[in-house]
Amino acid sequence: MSAPQTSFIPKEHANQPDRIFIVGPMGAGKTTIGKCLAAKIGFHFNDTDQEIIRRCGADIPWIFDIEGEAGFRKREHQVLDELTQEPRIVLATGGGCILSEDNCELLHSRGVVIYIDVAIKEQLRRTSADKNRPLLQTENPQAVLENLRSQRQSLYEAVAHRRYEFLQMSTQRAANIIARGLGF
Repeated sequence: MSAPQTSFIPKEHANQPDRIFIVGPMGAGKTTIGKCLAAKIGFHFNDTDQEIIRRCGADIPWIFDIEGEAGFRKREHQVLDELTQEPRIVLATGGGCILSEDNCELLHSRGVVIYIDVAIKEQLRRTSADKNRPLLQTENPQAVLENLRSQRQSLYEAVAHRRYEFLQMSTQRAANIIARGLGF
């Protein structure tokens, strides 16, 4: 595990924050760790991608096919705006939510943002059988992941208050480390 890093946590979020937002690339464990963290600290959990699916009644590949990425990102912003206002929430975000400056502002100003990073090799292992990741439905998913990393890593780092990379660690232990780091 790398040490927590990045920017200062605002005073209003410094001691046991009311809202925790998890960002990072696909396959980093945002949802898995987020659910465990929420259960540990007594918050409710939500996931922006799952909320979009619930509201649309359609999966993400279908939304991409019909509305394109721009249509999906519009839906994502609306969901993010609503969910980042809920109290006592741990919210896992989609890997591309940080592509919008407006989304980054919502996240950074309304809660504590945790960036969970992951090596590309591990991303490939975790996502290889998942057909619900439209960006990876290609002949060379590793090249896609490398390209996404080069485009997005600095955005994750800029929006985050803390950064973690958990290697060979249980979900429970990762959630415990984050909870302790946030004063829970």
